[in-house]
Amino acid sequence: MTPTERPPTPSFGEAFTFWLKLGFISFGGPAGQIAVMHQELVERRRWISERRFLHALNYCMVLPGPEAQQLATYIGWLLHRTWGGIVAGGLFVLPSLFILIALSWVYMAFGNTPLVAGLFYGIKPAVTAIVLHAAHRIGSRALKNGALWAIAAAAFVAIFALKLPFPLIVVGAGVIGALGGRMAPQRFATGGNHGGAKDGYGPAVIDDDTPTPPHALHRWSRFARVAAIGLLLWALVMGALLATGGWNGTLAQLGWFFTKAALLTFGGAYAVLPYVYQGAVDQHQWLSATQMIDGLALGETTPGPLIMVVAFVGFVGGWTQQVLGPNALAASGALAATVVTYFTFLPSFVFILLGAPFVESTHRNLKFTAPLTAITAAVVGVIVNLALFFAYHVLWPQGFGGRFDAVSAVLAIAAMVALFRFKRGVMEVIAASALIGLAASFARSFL
Repeated sequence: MTPTERPPTPSFGEAFTFWLKLGFISFGGPAGQIAVMHQELVERRRWISERRFLHALNYCMVLPGPEAQQLATYIGWLLHRTWGGIVAGGLFVLPSLFILIALSWVYMAFGNTPLVAGLFYGIKPAVTAIVLHAAHRIGSRALKNGALWAIAAAAFVAIFALKLPFPLIVVGAGVIGALGGRMAPQRFATGGNHGGAKDGYGPAVIDDDTPTPPHALHRWSRFARVAAIGLLLWALVMGALLATGGWNGTLAQLGWFFTKAALLTFGGAYAVLPYVYQGAVDQHQWLSATQMIDGLALGETTPGPLIMVVAFVGFVGGWTQQVLGPNALAASGALAATVVTYFTFLPSFVFILLGAPFVESTHRNLKFTAPLTAITAAVVGVIVNLALFFAYHVLWPQGFGGRFDAVSAVLAIAAMVALFRFKRGVMEVIAASALIGLAASFARSFL
């Protein structure tokens, strides 16, 4: 096939194989995952043109939820209808779920052994640096003027000093953005583009001028059907959890809590982590602060969207609450992790299958709304608070009244230098920190 020839439409089997492969290689967070999809789908396979790819991405960026997983769902739906979208989005998540369940079991069953404890001793300072780096990365892109800096600072004060809940901060930022968009639109009009489309890859299966396929045309009857099915799928599983454990049961509470979390993930996984921490650690006490840090480290080292850290939260919660009894701790954790994953990602599928026909009806680039711009700015302040929270628990493991962990401080500084100065990848930083932490732990045991 020459660059001037349009490639054949991929079969459902070909697409299934690709989405399965993507689920196992999608490391590097949303930026890395989107880059892999662009390279494979736009440049190499030419299943979709760059303009159509960016058009879909811009829509996914304004939705709550993991944009890379939603982009996969969108393109899978565009190629092979509803089941194509379900397969693409599902395979983006399932490999990560299975891997995280296995790693979570190892963590809970063997986490107190010297080997595993030593590895996590080195990983915790690296996670602190990674969260701070995420705040810098998002802030450098989002905080373009003094108004947005002020919103970020106010959000930090609100969560750090006033202890306001994350949803209230999101709503407040959205209101400020809506008002600011009217009074000073130039300060809140950041674009949702990710660079202009490029020519030169050759014609694509879904090209710039390819007519919208019949299944992608908007129809109100289809919209109502998808909305009803989405609500039914949520209600059936929630009803089963209520019937077996009641409203106060751990599984029902996990399902309800992560349904709310799924609707608050504007700005990526790091944006919702403070909300997850407030609910899972402070309110419900499904896991400890230290376990939350360890879970984020596991999420960083597995494929799939970083928000999959919620599967670890669910596993630990199911294990500690013994939802299937004291003799089935591993099964309890696996069931809870699956429940959490279901309720976290179901809204993402519904959003794509509901809204994508609207997006396909016109091929204009979408813009971030002013409220979303303000929310993104607030997210920066919230993530800085999260980094300080992690630093406190890493550097003063027994609280301010206890000893200062100088080794962890050195590791955190070294990780920040690697990330900020030398632009090393997250996986490299975590791996190196884990090995150094293991060596330091063994050395300390001989002193």
